[in-house]
Amino acid sequence: MKFAVIVFPGSNCDMDMYWAIKEIMDVDCEYVRFDADSLAGFDGVLLPGGFSYGDYLRCGAIARFANIMAEVVRMAEEGKPVFGTCNGFQILTEAGLLPGALRRNDSLKFISKITPLKVENNQTNFTTEYAEGEIIQIPVAHGEGNYYCDEATLDQLKANNQIVFSYAEDNINGSVEKIAGIVNEQGNVLGMMPHPERAVEKLLGSDDGLKFFASMINNFGKVAAK
Repeated sequence: MKFAVIVFPGSNCDMDMYWAIKEIMDVDCEYVRFDADSLAGFDGVLLPGGFSYGDYLRCGAIARFANIMAEVVRMAEEGKPVFGTCNGFQILTEAGLLPGALRRNDSLKFISKITPLKVENNQTNFTTEYAEGEIIQIPVAHGEGNYYCDEATLDQLKANNQIVFSYAEDNINGSVEKIAGIVNEQGNVLGMMPHPERAVEKLLGSDDGLKFFASMINNFGKVAAK
């Protein structure tokens, strides 16, 4: 497989994502600028965390109109893996690739710490290496991680088993149902606020993110090889 790490003005976790895929998982990976117009030759897309366009309007709202996003949407519609973490999650909701929105944390404070997550659905292509209900330790670093959706959307997420991760203990940011990550109905687009790419080496405090990337690479790699 070959992954594209999209770099927006203000991305600051692009190197973390690249390191996790290229150096830790030993899978081909390249940076692609926000103003590029093609993702030809890539099998998957990774939207990193950071502050795209400075978050000056609304998190992800300007990045959603970046030139490369037409290609990201195309890849998603073709069933290719698209993963967004933190600001990447915000961009995916703004682009309509995932339902809901991300709001300011209830505390109105930036949160940066390792936090326990519960694997709510281990049957997605991003989570098969985990056990159902497994508690994993993944860092968070966000000021607008409060996931919100209306009741109808929440009912749909539950009915389709689209809630993939939840905060296992405290609801650190006020998210509806403690939601930390969701997947689209087709199962190929996943967004989450915590950073699995920052949890791939024990030296960093946790390597619980390894199973996330192993699941994605193994499952979608089978599709790409066909």
